[in-house]
Amino acid sequence: MPSSKSKVSAKVPTLTSQKMARMIDHTNLRPEASREQIMRLCEEAQEYGFGAVIVNPGYVVLACSRLSGSQTNVGAVIGFPLGATLTRVKEFEAREVLRLGAREIDMVMNIGALKSEDRRLVALDISAVAEVTHEYDGLLKVILETALLSDIEKVTACEIGVEAGADFVKTSTGFLGGTATVADVALMRRTVGAEIGVKASGGIRTASDAIAMIQAGANRIGTSSGVSISREMRESTKGKK
Repeated sequence: MPSSKSKVSAKVPTLTSQKMARMIDHTNLRPEASREQIMRLCEEAQEYGFGAVIVNPGYVVLACSRLSGSQTNVGAVIGFPLGATLTRVKEFEAREVLRLGAREIDMVMNIGALKSEDRRLVALDISAVAEVTHEYDGLLKVILETALLSDIEKVTACEIGVEAGADFVKTSTGFLGGTATVADVALMRRTVGAEIGVKASGGIRTASDAIAMIQAGANRIGTSSGVSISREMRESTKGKK
């Protein structure tokens, strides 16, 4: 299995196409995604060396079967895309996909609870899923849905995520409007420090988009455009190792 965590230095290292690929979470979360499309997602992940594929829970078994023995992790979304379900439901959903072979969890925070300033509920929601995820030696990424939050709320959400045991904080689902921004990624990185991951997700479609996010502090990129980004990187970094 590839290493799930990585520290972020003050200076972004030179990016090769291979290094970029390892930072990409190759994603298809569309409700109409077919088995054939998920199979292709996995094939692309192997071909380009992506760090993970992220799928809906119903496709975890398929993805795990297709990627067995590879260097690509399988991740699943939990409480997706609203984050408004019960904590026990999120906990159960996480346990089931981990039991089936997923090793990464992208969980949507309880956004309404944060907006209501119910810090305790947000923390309990995250910590319950974190406990299950770490029981299976998995990785937990908490989706903040930054487009719906003020900067103060983004900082609060990051602080709660760290305290509750998240391994990463993530910008957005890509389903509720808004996209990842350099400003949000930089704010999240300043808040969580160097030890916690930051995943930029939402509207990242080109290599320049991805590089800008990495320069701002992201060490994971969630995108459905991983193939085109990788092709761009291969062209721009020919001759580099």
